[in-house]
Amino acid sequence: MAIEKSCNWPGNDPLMQKYHDEEWGVPLHDDLKLFEFLVLEGFQAGLSWMTILRKREHFREAFHGFDPAWMAKMTQPDIERLLQNPGIIRNCMKIEAAIHNAACFLKIQQEYGSFNRYIWQFTKYKPVINRFTTLDQLPAKTELSDRISADLKRKGFKFVGSTIVYAHMQATGMVNDHLIHCSRYHEINKHNEL
Repeated sequence: MAIEKSCNWPGNDPLMQKYHDEEWGVPLHDDLKLFEFLVLEGFQAGLSWMTILRKREHFREAFHGFDPAWMAKMTQPDIERLLQNPGIIRNCMKIEAAIHNAACFLKIQQEYGSFNRYIWQFTKYKPVINRFTTLDQLPAKTELSDRISADLKRKGFKFVGSTIVYAHMQATGMVNDHLIHCSRYHEINKHNEL
């Protein structure tokens, strides 16, 4: 089997290529980064990931580096200010959900010691290694993402449907959905074996 550089979905866009080559599918265990992706995936609902990537730095600035403790304290005047910010997705429901989810995130950290410990328990603390050969084989959601989504909803989270959760799992390396002919598929798996 010939190893190619990429999965092809990044196309020729340098930002998407960089994201594919450096972030997507790499197992993340840092709570702040896990929360960042949870927020960004929620904002992506109904939009392209490219739109989110292009606005990512604006989101970081607007949400103080995705600090959940800071975000959980945001009030209505903060929401009004964010709704005027052209650098982010100005959707009131998504902004309110991000702030609400910050408080839920802090509760999980308190209960489990870290969000990392909570979220990775669903995969027994190891990435799920898939073996897809074409992009159309990649699922939008799975039985596992259904379970995680239901649990997050029970814990009060919003904008955490199964499709959003599966995208979060892909982004944070809970699953390796790089195609098997992609060089990143093998690099990530090799790293996981160390």
